[in-house]
Amino acid sequence: MEFLRPASWQEALAAKAEHPTAVPIAGGTDVMVEINFDHRRPTHLLDLTRIGELTEWETGTDSDSVRLGASVPYARIMRHLRAELPGLALAAHTVASPQIRNRGGVGGNLGTASPAGDAHPALLAAGAEVEAESAARGTRLIPVDAFYTGVKRNALEPDELIRAVRIAKADGPQQYSKVGTRNAMVIAVCAFGLALHPETRTVRTGIGSAAPTPIRAEVAEQFLNSALDEGGFWESGQIIAPSAVKQFAALCAAACNPIDDVRGTAGYRRHAIGVLARRTLVWAWESYRGGRRATEGAA
Repeated sequence: MEFLRPASWQEALAAKAEHPTAVPIAGGTDVMVEINFDHRRPTHLLDLTRIGELTEWETGTDSDSVRLGASVPYARIMRHLRAELPGLALAAHTVASPQIRNRGGVGGNLGTASPAGDAHPALLAAGAEVEAESAARGTRLIPVDAFYTGVKRNALEPDELIRAVRIAKADGPQQYSKVGTRNAMVIAVCAFGLALHPETRTVRTGIGSAAPTPIRAEVAEQFLNSALDEGGFWESGQIIAPSAVKQFAALCAAACNPIDDVRGTAGYRRHAIGVLARRTLVWAWESYRGGRRATEGAA
């Protein structure tokens, strides 16, 4: 196994172009486990830890999005980006141990593309875009909805690397919830992310570990978006009818295509996603209503 250690982003792209099968490593929280258990034996490892820009993010008062470097550790997302990216910050809290949260980043989660990756539901709910780059073709933005192409497969070309993730700053409440034997230090049995987008009057979802790839519950979103719009809920801030919440949860469960494995049965995963969908919607909507009341009181 040959170890490549570029000192700049351009050197990294050149190395990836020369060795398309090279496996990128930054935090190493997934790759090293696979190597240690002899599940993977790449001919080249591409170490990205010397490239400082991958551990930085860009956000400003005049920007409506965050450009998050692929290797920004989860611990820093939790500490510094809770207001801008609340759903991802909540997901980061559930990632493994404090040591792993200080090493692992979103780029690794995306590169591995495991359906159980903790960041995926939050990224789907937020409508993120993956910034990929190659030495030959330059930069392109891949909508996260189109990024996952199969079990542990993604839309990257062999000579591409993930440079950053672009995520709109939250314009409304976001929630994330995960089922496991404990909050962290565990692979999710299933996970659910939800984001309210008051500016566009839409709701987005993200489901993890309940299908071959991370997915959105698009039929459930369409149902809820119509119900909220037709009932004038965005304007009134009224409590959503329990029947609508129940239907939304049922449609989220129906969107799943899970399997039986050592962590849980397919039936349990469907049931749990329905419960998580109901809970996160209620929590997020209560937060939205509370924000409206605070704004109206200040006025």
